[in-house]
Amino acid sequence: MNITFRCDPALIDLLPRPVLAKGALPAWLRDMAPRVASSVHQRHIRTLKQCPPFVDAMTHGFLIPLPCDVTVETGRFSWNWPLPPLTVPGHPRAPLSFHVPEQLAGSPLSHAGQSALKFNSFWTIELEQGWSLMVVHPINRDDLPFRLVTGLVDADRFNEVGINFPALWTNPGFTGVLPRGMPIAQCYPVPRQVPALVCEPMSEAHRERYDALAGKIMAGPGVYRRGYRSKRGPG
Repeated sequence: MNITFRCDPALIDLLPRPVLAKGALPAWLRDMAPRVASSVHQRHIRTLKQCPPFVDAMTHGFLIPLPCDVTVETGRFSWNWPLPPLTVPGHPRAPLSFHVPEQLAGSPLSHAGQSALKFNSFWTIELEQGWSLMVVHPINRDDLPFRLVTGLVDADRFNEVGINFPALWTNPGFTGVLPRGMPIAQCYPVPRQVPALVCEPMSEAHRERYDALAGKIMAGPGVYRRGYRSKRGPG
């Protein structure tokens, strides 16, 4: 699949580009020990670093980066990001804008009159026909001081302007800098065709395969990783 990103010509050499998620894993995951001692098990056990579904979810799709440093101090956001004149009328110049609290009222996202952030987009995203773009919080990234609001966009049709990314600020005590290049959204294409759901009892053959695989899993680690995990392309 080809995913095409476009930006204002004046920004093509200034913006950090979207990256495959596989090539942008966080330092804390790389630094994690693969095994640690467990007082409950009385032995060393595997950590999340050795859980393929956990890691593969984090490597899926691509990441949208923050275009510039943003300073956060006592709940105020500021940036120093001088841009050249842009060639597209109406194009955003600020990395952030906001949604007023009333837009969240009545939903679980509403918190005591708190506004929502909106990460402005400087890239348009075009997918192939029949595909939509799922946009989620960077997966398993609870270390980030915000929580992106999940959305689904038919980006095979809606691709002539950028997709903005609303988020809730979840760390009111945070003071510091959100660095340029920090992931603000994780995205991946999904087919728009609605699946058919089929529920049925296991046949005898299914039960036999279940017992055989469950036995392998109970006998030792690495069964899924060695025998079932698909190899993914370079990132």
